[in-house]
Amino acid sequence: MAQRPSWYCWRRTSCVPGVGRFGLVALHDLPEIAFNNMTLLLDRYFVHRLPGADYEGKDGNPLNEVRIVCDSLMNNNGIMRGDKQIKLTPERSVLKLNVGDPIKLTEEDFERLSAAFFVELKRRFR
Repeated sequence: MAQRPSWYCWRRTSCVPGVGRFGLVALHDLPEIAFNNMTLLLDRYFVHRLPGADYEGKDGNPLNEVRIVCDSLMNNNGIMRGDKQIKLTPERSVLKLNVGDPIKLTEEDFERLSAAFFVELKRRFR
């Protein structure tokens, strides 16, 4: 087997792309994968937060944004998709992603999104 540069490592891929496969990934790609996966974890811990106008709302709030980002990571190959029922616009969103943008979250992106998520969660579900 050929010698790999030191900035490569083996990892088990998850979510985007290739669930359950092993692959060779450059170390500089790991933060993006890690913060995308942390967003999935954030959503899964609060998955029973009841979507809809009377609970989570459909006004493009951070709870909606996390839901759409996670759906895009799991079901749209990491490309931001729209949702006809949720009024999420890039201008009002935390991440400022447009439909069709690749989702590659940084540490700063995740910090802003998770902080906004918890503020909205507390506001709606006291």
